[in-house]
Amino acid sequence: MVALMSICRASLRSCRPTFAFISLFLSFGFSAHAQAHSAEISPSTNTAKTNLAPNALPRLISLSPHITEMLFSIGAGKQIIATSEYSDYPKAATKIARVGNYLSLQIERIIALNPDYIIAWRGGSPAKDLARLQKLGFTIIYSAPKTFSDIANDLITFGKISGHQQQATKLAKRFLARLYNIKKLYQDKKNINTFYELWSAPLTTIAKNSWPQQHLNICHATNVFYDTATPYPIVGIEQVITKKIDLIIVPLSKKQTDKQGYDCSTWQQINAVKYQQFIYPNSDKMHRMTLRALDELERLCQQIDDVRDFYEHKRDKEKSNTPDTDLRQDDNKTIDDINTIDDNR
Repeated sequence: MVALMSICRASLRSCRPTFAFISLFLSFGFSAHAQAHSAEISPSTNTAKTNLAPNALPRLISLSPHITEMLFSIGAGKQIIATSEYSDYPKAATKIARVGNYLSLQIERIIALNPDYIIAWRGGSPAKDLARLQKLGFTIIYSAPKTFSDIANDLITFGKISGHQQQATKLAKRFLARLYNIKKLYQDKKNINTFYELWSAPLTTIAKNSWPQQHLNICHATNVFYDTATPYPIVGIEQVITKKIDLIIVPLSKKQTDKQGYDCSTWQQINAVKYQQFIYPNSDKMHRMTLRALDELERLCQQIDDVRDFYEHKRDKEKSNTPDTDLRQDDNKTIDDINTIDDNR
């Protein structure tokens, strides 16, 4: 976790890495081992206690961009009295007061705001600051989505605590139904070897247990670095060019002015480079655990399918242009037979 935070801080001084990696890092927690410092609320156990007046909607502080976006999606946006940096969607979220980021929180300001619930991002919100707030009596709820299904679970949880359970449940069911349909559509597709360029300097990719890996799984794209030990490994050029890669995926943020990733123009031994098979998904949607993630998943799967079609068409074309060796041999045999008959005559 410390190493990842160091990478995240370093990325603030670069261009493409800033948006692609920051959007990933600040949208969800990397740590699978973060410990809870307050009571958690799950879809099945709503145990938080507040001093809300009858019929009053709770006042919320959201400490992650994905939480803020999800609250807006269920109709609880107006209940957010403060949020964290990088909460930029929907547009109304940009007008909400900021009370910290993944490094630190403005404790005194949060105390003064006196929220009914603080919704934090497990592994991405400052644990020590949250522990202090919990000791002061604040109810803290954690969001830690690791799969698409967890997005639906979070929706239901947020609906329960915000007073928008009906809308949240409706959206969660619709989300899961759509996810099922996307999986079904691509479940029988042929796999295609893929390199996912998460970050260009240093060159960083993804492996098993990373959030974007499930996108590749659903779209049936084989990650050439899937078995790497860490979820977000830094790789060397030599490692990349030895792989059989038919597609390179480079996630980009809409805020980027630099649309180029790593300069791989010299990697002509790689099919993806040789035939210019690149996909540039929207990292603002793809790397943030919200309803919009499915929009980009659907788009990505379709684009990967287009790449499959390209190679299928290429193979068919090459096959049609290949001389039929067996036919030529048969023709030669026929000619030889004719010559033999003539000689006998």
